[in-house]
Amino acid sequence: MTTIANTQDEFGLRIAARLNSASLDLPHDISERLRAARTRAVASRLKPQNRLQTSSAVAHQNGVALLNFGGDEGLNIWSRLASFLPLIALIAGLALIQNFMDDNRANELAEVDSALLIDDLPPAAYADPGFLQFLKNPIASESKE
Repeated sequence: MTTIANTQDEFGLRIAARLNSASLDLPHDISERLRAARTRAVASRLKPQNRLQTSSAVAHQNGVALLNFGGDEGLNIWSRLASFLPLIALIAGLALIQNFMDDNRANELAEVDSALLIDDLPPAAYADPGFLQFLKNPIASESKE
């Protein structure tokens, strides 16, 4: 790794020397623009690339520190509202499913009630434990046939 860095440094020095020797023949205004460009390039190279972001506020909640970096991540009001659309669609879908299930359950109960009322037996017969035993007895079902 060190030899690669040394080789790169040597190559950079050779290019700089060649450019400096060629810059002696340039007019003054061009050489000044080149000098200014070199200064800007060196200044931008010396700036740290990974800067730390500082927090604008620290809030404590239940023993946990919350950092506020002061940015809204570039979201405007419409973007924030649009981010809630999937949640609204989910809630609406769940409400529709619940309504559909309630309607189905009500229809099933109505069918059972109408079958009980139309039947020849009174509804109290279905609550009688002896009647349930009568229905389970195979002899009773054979005598019906």
